[in-house]
Amino acid sequence: MKDEILSHLHDILQAGKAIKGFIAGCTFEQYSSSELLRSGVERKLEIIGEALSRIKRNEPELLQKIREHRDIISFRNILVHGYSIIDDRIVWGIIDEDLDNLLKDVDNLLQ
Repeated sequence: MKDEILSHLHDILQAGKAIKGFIAGCTFEQYSSSELLRSGVERKLEIIGEALSRIKRNEPELLQKIREHRDIISFRNILVHGYSIIDDRIVWGIIDEDLDNLLKDVDNLLQ
């Protein structure tokens, strides 16, 4: 695997772990009421989406091993370009339901 792709995979893993650290012990109410926390999580989700987008440009076949990669890239675009319509419940749902699968898929690729 190319160094550039490995770097993107590591970026995804680091950003995902940062999100988990940010929200550790938090409830949805705490998350939604903290602009700082929401901003940090959204920034890390942008990094994840951008890294996947760059992998897509260089090694699109690799993305077949990452669940929901299309949705993640699309959500990154919403975060960046449609920031005014972000629903905190959707972000929380992604963290709660999808982040672990993403980290598992990326970790498997790095093995």
